[in-house]
Amino acid sequence: MQYYTVKEIADLTGVTIKTLYHYHKIGLLVPCNITESGYRIYGIEELERLQQILFYRELDFSLNDIKKALENETSRIDCLTKQHEMLKARRQRMDSLISTIEQSIIFTKKGENMEKSDMFKGFNEVEWVKALKEQNEYLNHNYGYDMLKEQEIEVEKMNRSAVEAQGFTKFMIEALRSGIKASDEKVQKAVEDHIVFINDNSIDMDAKKYLNTSRFMLEDDFHRNMLENQQIGLAYYQYAAAELYAEK
Repeated sequence: MQYYTVKEIADLTGVTIKTLYHYHKIGLLVPCNITESGYRIYGIEELERLQQILFYRELDFSLNDIKKALENETSRIDCLTKQHEMLKARRQRMDSLISTIEQSIIFTKKGENMEKSDMFKGFNEVEWVKALKEQNEYLNHNYGYDMLKEQEIEVEKMNRSAVEAQGFTKFMIEALRSGIKASDEKVQKAVEDHIVFINDNSIDMDAKKYLNTSRFMLEDDFHRNMLENQQIGLAYYQYAAAELYAEK
C-alpha cells in the first residue's frame, strides 16, 4: 500500500498543510500513522475521506456538519451518491442563475425590461437564505432579530416582492437623478402603490409604519449604505417622500 506525507497530500490535492493540520486537530481527517519524528502519514482510506470532505466543502457544508455527515454515512458509495445528487442539484440551480444573468445583461444593454416572471428564475429557498445572510447576521447581532426564523421563506412571494421592490427603487433613483422633488405627484403615487403592494403581500403596512421603516433605513448605517451604494442620496430621498406621504 502506498503512503503519503502531509506535504505530498497538500501537493496532490491543493489543500494547504495548515488546513490538513487543522482537520487532524478537530478529528475530521486523522492520519493513519505518525512517525517517531512527528511526520503525519496518510493512506488510501484517508485520501478517499479527504475527497469526500472536499465534495462537502464545495456544497458549503461547515466542518462540523461535514464531520456529522461522514459519521452518519453507512458506506463510501452512499456518501458519494448523495454528494453526486446534491452537486447535480446545485449545477442545475447555477445553470438557471447563469442563464438569468445572461438574459439580464442582454436586456440591460438594449435598455429593455425583462419579463418579471423571468427575473428570478433559479432563485429558490437556498439562494434566498444566502442572499439574506449578511443582512440577517447584522440584524441578529445588532438588534437581536433573526428574520430567517421570524419569517417563513415563501419563494414565490419573495420573488414577487423582489421584482416590485426593484421597480420601485429604480423609479426612485431615476426621479432623484432627474431632480424631481419628493413631493411630486408621481413620486407620491409611487410610494402609495408601494405601500399597497406590501399590504397585498400579507405584510401590515400603513403610511406611519412605512415612514418608520424609511427612517430606520436612513439612520441605520448598514441599511443606509445598501441604498446609498445604489444612488447617493437615495436613503434621504426615500425618507423625505415617505414623510411627505405620511403628512397627507
